[in-house]
Amino acid sequence: MTASALSEASERDLPEPDAPETARGLRHGWIAATLAVLAGVAAVAWHATRYGHWIVDDAAITFSYSRSFADGLGPVLQPGAPPVEGFSDPTWMVLLALGKLAGLFDHGLLFGLPDYVLFPKLLGLLFTAGILILGHVAARQLFPRRAWVATLAFGLTLATIPSFVIWVVSGLENSLFAFAVLGLAVLLFSAVRQERALTPKIAVAAGVIVAFAALTRPEGLIYMASYPIVLLFGVRREGFWRSFRFALLSIVAFAVPFGAYVAWRYSEFHRLLANPSVAKKQGLPDIYSIIRPGNLIAYAGVAGTVVLAAVVIWAMVRAPWRRALIALMTPFALGVIAFGVMIPDWMAQNRFATPVWVLGVLGGTLAFGELLRTVKVRWRAVASVVVVAAAIPSLVGFTHASDEFVKSPTIPACLVADRFGRGFNTYADLLGLQRASLLLPDLGGSSMTSRLHLVDMAGLVDADIADLTKNDDIAGLRDYVFNQVKPTFIHSWGPWAAGNGITVDPRVDRDYYPIFVYPSTGPRNGDFVRKDAVTDPAKLQAVRHYAATTMMDVEAYRFGNGLNDCGPTMQPGQTVPPRP
Repeated sequence: MTASALSEASERDLPEPDAPETARGLRHGWIAATLAVLAGVAAVAWHATRYGHWIVDDAAITFSYSRSFADGLGPVLQPGAPPVEGFSDPTWMVLLALGKLAGLFDHGLLFGLPDYVLFPKLLGLLFTAGILILGHVAARQLFPRRAWVATLAFGLTLATIPSFVIWVVSGLENSLFAFAVLGLAVLLFSAVRQERALTPKIAVAAGVIVAFAALTRPEGLIYMASYPIVLLFGVRREGFWRSFRFALLSIVAFAVPFGAYVAWRYSEFHRLLANPSVAKKQGLPDIYSIIRPGNLIAYAGVAGTVVLAAVVIWAMVRAPWRRALIALMTPFALGVIAFGVMIPDWMAQNRFATPVWVLGVLGGTLAFGELLRTVKVRWRAVASVVVVAAAIPSLVGFTHASDEFVKSPTIPACLVADRFGRGFNTYADLLGLQRASLLLPDLGGSSMTSRLHLVDMAGLVDADIADLTKNDDIAGLRDYVFNQVKPTFIHSWGPWAAGNGITVDPRVDRDYYPIFVYPSTGPRNGDFVRKDAVTDPAKLQAVRHYAATTMMDVEAYRFGNGLNDCGPTMQPGQTVPPRP
């Protein structure tokens, strides 16, 4: 390619000069942008009211760690427990701990609502506002006078997606993670748009943002490839080594903060990975990693996905800012890859897809805005009709997904808090046990309310069980439980008996009394207590009566009302009063 051709290609990608804006125009633009962001957040919040006070149980694990850090106990699930990195979202955990120190979290009621419900949901909406602001930053570079329209469309579209809204207000770190990933994408978009991608400031900022994302979600590591890929798209033969140096600078900027955390992790826990990553046995990609993103297409709707992809591809080919769009969509592609590579999550509504929704919707919104600006008037109406028609099946699917979640929300923290935290506290009280332990697979709400020493059957917060699970040593896991841990109580339900065989092991009948056994044709599940913890048969009968009446009522209520909270506070030692 000749030098003159290169110059012409570069000029086509340069930003179009904006017309001078008056002070009044700037003020009106700021007001319109603010209202667009607020309208988007309000729409997300309104959608979120469908899910009531629901908080997913896994979020309460991070709640417990934030409580321990705020109370000066360090990285422990409960007071007196050994240090284990049972959380995979350090940045989110720190925010919750700061909220507790400020009196906004884990204290009681906040504006008449339990703060363990309200505070994380408000954080989710706060970062949703941040997401929309970042979207406006990108839109304003393309449509200076109509950026608020793109921002409003961006926010309202996100508000229709149950997967986005549910996980933003779940108590988990999804909103913060999506905010970080979008921040990286908009940084790269702006840098390419303004021809300043090859600068130390951009290289360092990209590396630091990726480090923040990786400390918010483990799969954040994949976004380290974003900046080098963007440089690759813009590399000229004579600029390769310069691009390579800036990519290396970005990697160093990432490695310093992230490496410092990994060094602390290793010195504290003697692990290079967080304990949940070990327990979940995350491995290398397989053939299903290629197929798995198809779940997102099915969820979003085939027609809507096809039209969105067509508009974005058109913009990548025809838009004068196509290189900037490629930069924006690079993290999107990496997010889709991450979704495919991650071990499928048992939780509903595509929990790992939050950044994919955000980047896909923003890219589609900007590309469609360019299409409307480019085509003739009569074709604008046609394009709008096609987009609306394609969106209708998606909206129908979203409505169905939302209805299904309302009927059966993913394991609520309050179900676990009442059934396993407060419930087993009551078991211990009825048996007169001052010190006791409990082996169970659900550690969120139970860790917030239990006074017992908890042992994680899933291994997320137990290093020894995580190692045994990683090595598929199920026989060794059972030996560890019965020969070393010897928990006072054992609880198992759902797939756990079939998975680890603990409640069908002969040593259960040898060492434990059944308190309650679920009626089922499959492997035995239920509640058990060690025989040497029972000093009076009458107390055992009282516990069995309590389990069969109050605990089954609690379980039925929480499964039927999973969107409710469980009182002003979740504190260790709380109990559920037995029925007379």
